[in-house]
Amino acid sequence: MSLAKYQKYILWFKDISAKDVSLVGGKNASLGEMKRNLSFQGVNIPNGFALTAKAYWKFIEENKLKDKIAKTLKDLDITNVQNLQERGKKLRNLILNACFPTDLAQELKLAYGKLCQEYGKDTDVAIRSSATAEDLPTASFAGQHETYLNVFGEDSLLKSVQKCIASLFTDRAISYREKGRFDHLKIALSVGVQKMVRSDLGSAGVIFTLDTETGFSNVVLINGSYGVGEMVVQGKIIPDEFYVFKPTLEQGFRPIIVKNLGTKKKKIIYSKSGLAEVLVAPKDRSKFCLIEDEILTLAKWAITIEKHYGMPMDIEWAKDGKSGKIFIVQARPETVHVRKEKMIFKEYILKEKKPQLLAEGIAIGDKITSGRVRVIRDIKKIKEFKEGEVLVTTTTNPDWEPVMRKSSGIITDTGGRTSHAAIVSRELGVTCIVGAKQATAVLKTGDLITMDCSGGEVGKIYSGKLKWQEHEYSLDRIPKIKTKIMVNIGQPSLAFKTSFLPHQGVGLAREEFIIASKIKTHPLELIRQGKSNYFVDELARGIGQIASAFWPHPVIVRFSDFKTNEYASLIGGEKFEPKEENPMLGWRGASRYYDPKFKKAFLLECQAMKKARKEFGLKNIWAMVPFCRTVEEGKKVLKIIEEAGLKRGIDGLKVIMMCEIPSNVILAPAFLDIFDGMSVGSNDLTQLALGIDRDNALISHISNERNEAVKHMISRVIRICKERGKYCGICGQAPSDFPDFAEFLVREGIESISLNPDTVIKTILHLSKKKV
Repeated sequence: MSLAKYQKYILWFKDISAKDVSLVGGKNASLGEMKRNLSFQGVNIPNGFALTAKAYWKFIEENKLKDKIAKTLKDLDITNVQNLQERGKKLRNLILNACFPTDLAQELKLAYGKLCQEYGKDTDVAIRSSATAEDLPTASFAGQHETYLNVFGEDSLLKSVQKCIASLFTDRAISYREKGRFDHLKIALSVGVQKMVRSDLGSAGVIFTLDTETGFSNVVLINGSYGVGEMVVQGKIIPDEFYVFKPTLEQGFRPIIVKNLGTKKKKIIYSKSGLAEVLVAPKDRSKFCLIEDEILTLAKWAITIEKHYGMPMDIEWAKDGKSGKIFIVQARPETVHVRKEKMIFKEYILKEKKPQLLAEGIAIGDKITSGRVRVIRDIKKIKEFKEGEVLVTTTTNPDWEPVMRKSSGIITDTGGRTSHAAIVSRELGVTCIVGAKQATAVLKTGDLITMDCSGGEVGKIYSGKLKWQEHEYSLDRIPKIKTKIMVNIGQPSLAFKTSFLPHQGVGLAREEFIIASKIKTHPLELIRQGKSNYFVDELARGIGQIASAFWPHPVIVRFSDFKTNEYASLIGGEKFEPKEENPMLGWRGASRYYDPKFKKAFLLECQAMKKARKEFGLKNIWAMVPFCRTVEEGKKVLKIIEEAGLKRGIDGLKVIMMCEIPSNVILAPAFLDIFDGMSVGSNDLTQLALGIDRDNALISHISNERNEAVKHMISRVIRICKERGKYCGICGQAPSDFPDFAEFLVREGIESISLNPDTVIKTILHLSKKKV
């Protein structure tokens, strides 16, 4: 840094670099770094300038405030909320009642005038704080200080800058610095003045260059809503949510693997008095705030920014409703996962079978916790909060942080994954559920509850103190074994977390969960309504989320294997499904796919898989056909799959079959003439080999995958697959339940064993000790 910079009160973004943190703080240094280095790569950054640390110290010294600040902070006890509030208010008033230095004010007006020459008379600007220790990889001051939006005119500019300086001593900022042992009198506040993006007429939000819940680094997460971005940051609404897969985006594909529509009930717009909250029109709530080209552009910019800084980033974006252009308005290091131990895998398992569900929302993290509820709707009542309680409120902002630090859990009615409550709870390691809608109405102060975030994207709130288990594993100590260990998975939201387990891919990705929980409607009913694209898009994204989590390892996606009674339970399903005495042995699997009554629905599944492979670029996806009774059936299904654009051998596509019927075993050579391999379904193979209805409790005790007849069949299949050089795995329940059965499979030379996620590590440890 040149010595001349230290003498300046104002620096333009183009003259600032990442090395200038001590002079302009992390936020402004980052804006300057991007303006200087990334603009030519197409990343749009609104222009602006920064008041430096020298300007801050000039303000403090000319008003002789340093000793007064030190005296006010002496013997501060941040655990005493009332004491903290009194001292914070006194410090802010010291600054607000001070005189703005004349020469500094003049220089500020000149810089603003220059900005107005670029953008127009009395141009609107955003006034942003940037502390000199802010936005370091291990300390996030983000949200501790104030931002002022839609500021225009010299008088308003000077007042807003002074208020911004005073925000160095908000209660939350004082508390944060005390916790981090920062010296209050060695930290200055730089103020950024940046051209305002008219997101009040467009949209805005937040980007993370990883998955915020798991730290999975191959995705970009984008949250957004209409209007000024404070709605998203403060968690006052449930925003739209998008995930984009980085590796194939960089290859030129369009891998938007998650698109979740938020409620977006309110937005912040400009008003004569500054900013105002208004309702969003219902027709706009039902639409995404960004089109796909904009989502992909933001994701590309996020990758560019991440690569430039060499670390995961937390980025704010805004779309100008007048020009239609999108901009990056802030970027800082992500501060939660950068500090986490990468080789530690923790899992939490709820042991209660049928707990009473009270409410649910968006899970933040994956922990389980219990505690007494404290409902607080008004910030003025936070003094009532007791350490160890579960904070339940509508939404949070930085003023809530003193009590958030003392809570055992946090629940908010509104907010998404990038809301204030979500970000702070991750940093504190506190269990959190946001977007729980009516939580403040359903839960009462004093209620004993359990919060469960272990089940994926949905966080659940149960009555009472429930039992759970915690397991922690050091992944670098998990031994390697010769047999490939894969995982069974159905819920896409669990994929990123599960991918941290030792694995060689997915042996069974079930479509049924995506169809039942996300799509919910029978595919033929959607075709009747003219909504085929909805089915294809949602299924493709569900498959895509799983495939991206385990990329580049193979992910074997089984086409739908609902029975008639299960299909009938979908919305509109009854009109398309016959009633069968034993659906387990009825119209299921391959027999549906070529049947004229269902073929159109099966083609939608093929289109979804094609989209995931060709549009998203996820060529690690294999297809699997279930319950194929005859070779002739197999040929019919393979012909339909190929006609749908999924040709075996093209771009690495393999189509394998479930081996779960005795005919599959007996005619294994003939089936392997047309399929690329077999995956043993031990559950169905056992029931059919032993003549058992596995849904019949009267004879369930006879069902045993370790029966010698079943093991003989599996041995034969493994041997024939090996002789033919074809894939052979198992995705049934048996190796997850019975360690000795897993030993048997390894001795027989099976290529892969696909396990339920909660048994992967213990099975690997067992097999490594047995040295089979």
